[in-house]
Amino acid sequence: MRETAVTATVNGRPVSFFCDPTTSLLECLRDVVLLKGPKIGCLDGNCGACAVLLDGRLVNSCLVLGVEADGREITTVEGLESWPGLSALRQAFTEEDGLQCGYCTPGIIVAVKALLDRDPDPPAARIRDWLAGNLCRCTGYETIVRAVQSAAATLRESRTSDGEAGA
Repeated sequence: MRETAVTATVNGRPVSFFCDPTTSLLECLRDVVLLKGPKIGCLDGNCGACAVLLDGRLVNSCLVLGVEADGREITTVEGLESWPGLSALRQAFTEEDGLQCGYCTPGIIVAVKALLDRDPDPPAARIRDWLAGNLCRCTGYETIVRAVQSAAATLRESRTSDGEAGA
């Protein structure tokens, strides 16, 4: 098969690459763009280790073809460095023991960002439902749910403080 030219915005930067039309976005991100945040897990959309945001929507990059990224915006965990919520998430995951081996963590962090963009105060049940596509074999999830709740509270407090300071 002939390779196809793809031009996308990855983590805020324009990126161009060639890929076989049957190559997954996960493979393109890891092997061509050289981003190692999205992890290779199940390769069938069940584990969430490869989660990315595609035009702001949470997707498993193993289920998206690289050619489908043409003209689109992709955000991986590496692209969240400038997101103000990342610091709160890191702190909360550390304090609540929300990570252990860390393999699933990049996908979970991307998923949590997508959740908090939609719901800044998610109840525990919503967090569990939202993260149902992210498998973690180490933590048992309860610590992850607590970490998300803690980070969400910190972010809400920060927004309130910023709003009051500007008033």
